[in-house]
Amino acid sequence: MPHHVSCNDCSLSPICLPLAVAPAQLDELDRIIYRGRPLKRGEHLFRAADDFQSVYAVRSGALKTYVLSDDGEEQVTGFYLPGEILGMDGISTAHHVSNARALETATVCEIPFGRLESLSQKIPSLQHHFFSLMSNEIRADRELHMLLSKKSADDRLAALLLSLSARNQRRGLSKSTFRLPMSRYDIANYLGLAVETVSRIFTRFQQSGWLRVEGRDVEILDRASLCGQERGAMEADL
Repeated sequence: MPHHVSCNDCSLSPICLPLAVAPAQLDELDRIIYRGRPLKRGEHLFRAADDFQSVYAVRSGALKTYVLSDDGEEQVTGFYLPGEILGMDGISTAHHVSNARALETATVCEIPFGRLESLSQKIPSLQHHFFSLMSNEIRADRELHMLLSKKSADDRLAALLLSLSARNQRRGLSKSTFRLPMSRYDIANYLGLAVETVSRIFTRFQQSGWLRVEGRDVEILDRASLCGQERGAMEADL
């Protein structure tokens, strides 16, 4: 049996839950959450067309979401790290429109959406929080389309690395040194690039002194240059 960690005890609760929720209200939320066995690397949390019943908060590990094209080609649509919530793609359609698969051993908190809706009516700050999460999901989708419209492959990879850096910082971890949970293939797929192109850009960023890369371990050495790469692309779009 997995060790039970309540919302009150979880170090990620400031990220995935609203700070305005009082400890007693967190206990109410805690009672509707299911914490099942860990997902193994490559195991699915849900698949496209599955009935939508719950949303999920990542407790450890990482997951990716993806869709399949008409000819069966995979398109990665997002990466989810501890403290982040996924599965909201099914709210409007009553079924999931994407697939979610573990990138490494991962644990999630399953939050049944019907019970969450009922509880949200009693706790307005919780309802507001999930509206914000849905808004963030829409914004992230728009940012992905903007990212993929950029002409420079360097811009795309710089933007992804800076996003991962910021998300690590939100969890109280280093914004400069982190491990990539996803493969080069997944990065390339997400950014609409060839794997060889991604590898070349990593090498170029290293040679420029912007990064230190060893396998999946990344250290940002020159944040200003990396930010300048992304900013220049944004200005070019204006």
